[in-house]
Amino acid sequence: MKQTVEPLSFAEMLALPSIEKEARGLLHTPQEIHQQPSTWLETFQILKSRQRDLQEFLRESGLGGVSNERVSVCLIGAGTSDHIGGSLTALLKKEWKCHVEAVPSTDLLTEMDAFITSAPASTRHLWISFSRSGDSFEGVTVIQNALEKYPQIRHLIVTCNKNSRMANEIARDKSNVFCLALDEKVNDLGLAMTGSFTNMVVAGHCLAHIFDLDEYQPILETLSQVGAERLPEVAGLAEKTASIDYSRICFLGSGALKSVAKESALKVMELTAGHYSVMSESFLGLRHGPLSWLNHDSLVIGFLSNDADKLRIELGLLEELNKKGAAKNILAVLPREDLNVSEYVDRKLILDIPEWLDDNYRPPVDVLFAQCLGLFASLRRQLKPDAPSADGKIQRVVTQIGLAG
Repeated sequence: MKQTVEPLSFAEMLALPSIEKEARGLLHTPQEIHQQPSTWLETFQILKSRQRDLQEFLRESGLGGVSNERVSVCLIGAGTSDHIGGSLTALLKKEWKCHVEAVPSTDLLTEMDAFITSAPASTRHLWISFSRSGDSFEGVTVIQNALEKYPQIRHLIVTCNKNSRMANEIARDKSNVFCLALDEKVNDLGLAMTGSFTNMVVAGHCLAHIFDLDEYQPILETLSQVGAERLPEVAGLAEKTASIDYSRICFLGSGALKSVAKESALKVMELTAGHYSVMSESFLGLRHGPLSWLNHDSLVIGFLSNDADKLRIELGLLEELNKKGAAKNILAVLPREDLNVSEYVDRKLILDIPEWLDDNYRPPVDVLFAQCLGLFASLRRQLKPDAPSADGKIQRVVTQIGLAG
């Protein structure tokens, strides 16, 4: 039987001596969560320093003109890196004015030919690959196969590992490949992607505004300030939430926040080694079948929109869940205090996001709650958050699969 360990607050985790952090599996994950708001500003500076090179590469890819209708942008990644693409799709469509879609590398690897041949022959393709390690099997193989079979495709790689295969072997001496390597400090050493997720999302925001980065800077500064100021309360509520027994957790979001819901479900699953049954959905999507999955032991967490029209729909769904007694508890993550949700929810987290800030920019801030919830729930299960998969089922870098002979 495992020895019961006294629970720690987030501040206490950060203050532990290194040797004790390592023993508890807390050497990396808490710090990687904590440092995110400041690293977002550093990522902006990296993009700023490479702005001209990126502008040139994107213009050569067909972007930055009056109309980008003939350009198809594919956002590629696996797991958390796929959720980066989902978080960015709407913003890139809006700013680049072309076709943009997120396609998991795990699908693209097996369906590449169908994906390419379904597009009009005149289409120009830009694939943006997101990868923390830059060495994952699917991510590397997708680019290698595309370079061999479809040399007309241009590739922009965003990775947190400047020493990876993507950043070196694949990108070296190729005019149709551009590698953007972020700072090594956001190359998370814990199993679960936290700072790497949010910083690659911020890099995506910068890419969306690469032809006028000054327009994005005040948005990012607001996100960084909100993240830094609200993180103590975020962590405190996550600690209280993790102390309650639930068997199922459902995350809800609309638009870019639906991708936050997906990433949140994955984060809690990874950090607790699958202890909870988790699900993510849109608010309206929940009503079409998945609502039957909720039970008296469930927690529903909703990321509520900063858009008034979306919010009315989302509040209607929370009201329905409340009236039906569909879950044990409902927790709302709110952009502002003045949103009247108290009668429908058991707990709420106020982020203090300005009314002018679009939901498309919110993923780096909103996901902080799930990262902290996963961290505290992992400790409650007496796991080591840096390496919660004690049996080795999942690993930090996904390697080549064994193929049946």
